[in-house]
Order: sequence, then C-alpha cells, then structure tokens
Amino acid sequence: MLYFANWKILLICAVCALGVIFTAPNLVSPSVLAQLPEAVPHQRLSLGLDLRGGSYLLLQVDFAAAQKERLNTIIDSVRNALRDARIGYRGLAVKGQAIAFKLTDPNRGEDAKKALAGIDPDLALTIGDDGAGALRFNTVATNTRREQAVQQSIEIIRRRIDETGTKEPLIESQGTDRIVVQLPGVGNPEHVKQLLGRTAKLTFQLVDTTVPLDEARGGKLPPDDEILPAQEDRSGAPTAYVVKRRVMVGGDTLTDAQATFQNNEPVVSFRFDAAGAKRFGDATRENVGKPFAIVLDNKVISAPVIREAILGGSGIISGSFTVQSASDLALLLRAGALPAPITILEERTVGPDLGADSIHEGTLACFVGVCLVVVFMVLFYGLFGIFADVALFFNMCLMLAALSLLGATLTLPGIAGIALTMGMAVDANVLIYERIREEVRGGRSMLSSLDAGFTRAFGTIVDSHVTTLVAGVLLYWLGSGPVKGFAVTLSIGVLTSLFSAILVTRLIIVTWVRRWRPKEIPI
Repeated sequence: MLYFANWKILLICAVCALGVIFTAPNLVSPSVLAQLPEAVPHQRLSLGLDLRGGSYLLLQVDFAAAQKERLNTIIDSVRNALRDARIGYRGLAVKGQAIAFKLTDPNRGEDAKKALAGIDPDLALTIGDDGAGALRFNTVATNTRREQAVQQSIEIIRRRIDETGTKEPLIESQGTDRIVVQLPGVGNPEHVKQLLGRTAKLTFQLVDTTVPLDEARGGKLPPDDEILPAQEDRSGAPTAYVVKRRVMVGGDTLTDAQATFQNNEPVVSFRFDAAGAKRFGDATRENVGKPFAIVLDNKVISAPVIREAILGGSGIISGSFTVQSASDLALLLRAGALPAPITILEERTVGPDLGADSIHEGTLACFVGVCLVVVFMVLFYGLFGIFADVALFFNMCLMLAALSLLGATLTLPGIAGIALTMGMAVDANVLIYERIREEVRGGRSMLSSLDAGFTRAFGTIVDSHVTTLVAGVLLYWLGSGPVKGFAVTLSIGVLTSLFSAILVTRLIIVTWVRRWRPKEIPI
C-alpha cells in the first residue's frame, strides 16, 4: 500500500495538473481569454438556455410531404412504363402515400408487374383481382429515408443558423421526426424561424407558352405541365405560370450564392458546380428565346427570357427583393434545401434575467454545499479530512475540465449533478476512513490499518459508483434535454470521484506517512 511507482506518481500529478489547467479558462472572461496565446487552452463550458437565456424551438420534419413529392416525380415513369408495355389504365394519381391506378384489363396484372419492376427497387407493387394497383415504398426504405431526412435537416438547419452568427446553438433529434433547436442568447427568434421554416428548394423549369393560363385553369392542363403561383408584389407580372414539370437544373448543384446589386436593385448571384454548369448551359442553349422559370418552394421568383446560352455556370436571380430578403435567399441557397418541410411545434423564450438568477442561486447552492462538506470532513476526520478536501478540489477541477473538453452545455440540472457529485466524492473517503477506524479498533498496526482501509473498502466503493454510473447512462440514453445534462455531469463526476478518492487521497496519505513517519493515525 505504501509503494507507488514513480510513473504512477507522475501520471497522477499530471492528470491533476491538466485538470486545473483546462478548468482555468472557465474562471476568466472571454475577452481576457482571447488575448492569451493559442497554446493556452481556450475551451469553456457552454451555458444552457436556463442559465444564459435564449430561445427553444421544437421542429417536426414533414416526411409524409417529402414522400408524396418523391412519388410525384416517379409517376411519369409509371405512366411511360405502362404505355410502352401497351397496358391500358385509368385514374393514375398520387393518393396518400401511394401511386394508385386501375388497369382497364384486370387480366394483365402480371404484365404490369413486369413493366413496373425496374422503376425503383424501394417500391412495392400490389395489384388486386379487379385491376386496382398501388405503388408504395416498403417499410425498410421508408424508415431509412425518414432517418436520413432528419439527419440531413439537422445539418442544413445548423448551416443556416451558423450563417446568422448565433453562437453555440444546440441542435439534436428527438424521437423519429422531431428536432430540438436551442439558441442561447437569442431573445427574438422571429428571423431565425423564418429561415428555418422555408424549404428553400430551388429549381429551373421551362415555361410552357403554348398553353394559356386561363385554359390551364379551366382544365386543359397537359399532364407534363403544372400551374405555379408567382411571387407576391410583382407589379405588372402574371399571378401564375404554366411550367413544365421536368426540372432542367436543380438547386442541389449550386456551390455559392451571394446577395449583390444590379442596376441599383438587390439581386442574388449564383454559381453551379461542373455538372450543374453543364446542364444549365445545355438547357439555355437549347431553349434560346423561351422564358425560363426560377422556382423557389413552388413559387416562381422570376421568368426571364433566355436571350443567349449561358455557359459560364453562373447567373443572377432578380425579383422584388429587398436587401434583407436577398441576403436571406442567398443564405438559404448556400446552406442547401431541406429534404422535407419543417413545422414549428413549440417555441419558448427564456429571458437573461431569469438565467442570471439561476446562475446565482445554483452557484450559491454549490458553494454552500461544498463548504459544508469541507467543514464536515475536517471536524470528523481531522488531518485526513483535509486530505479528502484536497482530493475533492482536484475532483471538481477534473470534472469541469472534462465537461469543457467535451464541449458540454451546462444547465441548471447539470449544476445539481455537480453538487451531488461533490457529496459522492467524499462518500468514498468516508467509507475508507471508517474502515481504517474499524481496523485500528481491532488492534491492527497503523500501516496494516491503512492498507486494509483502502483494500477492503475498494469493492464497496466500486459497487456504489458503478450503480450510479449505470443510472447516469440510462438517464442519458432514455432522457432528453435537461435530463441529459444532469446525466452527463453525474456520469463524469462518478468517474472523477473514483480517481480522486482512490488514487489522489491514497497518494497524499502515502506521501504524508513517508515524510512524517507518524506513530498513530490522527483520525
């Protein structure tokens, strides 16, 4: 028990020193920290909404709408496949989450299955005895695409929020189709909500000038066309356009978009990647003299006439833009389109004054709790109580350092977890010291009592800490929001308290015994 290898001593001291070093940035202001050299650690704990104030948004990904839109893009392939196979049908349309149709000859069901087999491997086809057929995505493909849509939405939302300059946002999934967005320091989230609520799907489609708008609205709309409304406040421009359903170029090939000015009016300049530039150049070269609709979220922003082929892979979107709306559109195009529409289910705003009160009360509670623990240990265990208090200090430093390095967000429940960990840390020392007392009363020598105290209490300490760690892991796995914050601080605190109570306290006691060679244990 009294032997510590030199490498163990150096390792324990190094870990404790690193804990103090990485905790220090939390004790100075960000302005002072920014002036320090880059070699100095700069990681700090982030404060949650309940401490810093800000906005909380709960979003829902409308995956059903995305599925329906995807089915609408496939319906032309279904129509062409049935026509090529000379199979008669009627009532071909998207109904709910399936493409429905009915064969004019129910006996040609097998022929229809062969004709439609190669359209999409994720589609499942069912045809009844009466010739009624339905194409819908299978369960595995639906679940996979839903998960992908949520994860892609999270990344795009993060890009959009980062562009606004919001610092340290928390964006994570909740359940199967919901996303939690926490914006510390944002008191008025209206502008952010407007950015998040837009899908920002940009497409370039040809305007069908052969079909008058009045006739299309009267029912003479070709199957390959659709009617799209025009952007509002367009004086002198049509209120809607008849455009081809086929997308000539999609916004997914954009590499950059910036707000700029042309003829003293705000516009948005854009640039395609190599593949997009080629498609854009081919589309403009083949359709010189025809209007080209620029469509954003199923609304025509503008429909300029193609004067000449645009081969440079760049262009300009003009319309009734203000400086702010042009900047917002450029931001949305740079971040990318959401894979599915987003709905805001819940919104909460926490004022900074409430956060300041929470910080004050939480800090005061922790301070009082730690002071009581320190005094208790000194009164009950004397010098060994001081040793435990020193280990408690390093335990707190290690815990705060770990939270800072992980980039964890500190919430009010997280402060509660820190306070609870402080009590658990000295609880391990209490078990060790009480075991030492029992060994002394049993007539053992000083060195034998110290060795037995650490050795025999070790199993009990590990059992209690592992049980708490399992509870913390389960809370993190099954909980959300503040519960996760409590679980993180509790779990990290359990691990650091094991290190401090067993190794740090033991090293201090061993050093004391070797240096002072006492005759009895002052406990």
